[in-house]
Amino acid sequence: MDLKDQLKNLFPDHVPEENTEKESEKPDYWLQDDPIICKYEKRKGKPITILEGYNGADSDFKKLAKDLKTFLGVGGSFKNESIIIQGDYRDKIMVFLKDHGFSVKRVGG
Repeated sequence: MDLKDQLKNLFPDHVPEENTEKESEKPDYWLQDDPIICKYEKRKGKPITILEGYNGADSDFKKLAKDLKTFLGVGGSFKNESIIIQGDYRDKIMVFLKDHGFSVKRVGG
């Protein structure tokens, strides 16, 4: 006996509702036509990944930075219209951005 059968026994007059509402696919961020530049650098001997070229609002840019840091589980910052992520995560970042509808261009090695 599964949960639905148990609920029917407890509430015989209840008619389950079908979820007919379609959720509108609203993007979380403002999408642009130009690609976001994803590049790798070493600063003070430590690897970092830099994302540049996003021309949306600062609030969208900060939200994107926060979501990337949460997704990767690493630190980073938002400075001078660029996102700086600690470590070399270019491949994972590019997959994340493409899944969210961005076009990404890899620069350097």
